Amino acid sequence: MMRVQVRYFASLAERTGCRTESLELNDGSDVAELWRVLVVRHPSLTDIGLRPLVACDMAYAAWDSTLDGVAEVAFLPPVSGG
Repeated sequence: MMRVQVRYFASLAERTGCRTESLELNDGSDVAELWRVLVVRHPSLTDIGLRPLVACDMAYAAWDSTLDGVAEVAFLPPVSGG
């Protein structure tokens, strides 16, 4: 098992009601698996539309990135603009 600190920004923090939380995951879990766990914990994340951006230890990461050795995962809502 591994423990990761999850950080939420902007509307994601509003939807979850928290800015940070700590979770235990199975070794070898990836970002997508973490997100599935988070949606179960926070059903309000289900209908956000586009996938949020993700950063692992302050570097942007892909959804299939494994979390082995990662201490912090941050989720940032998609940004629109023109």
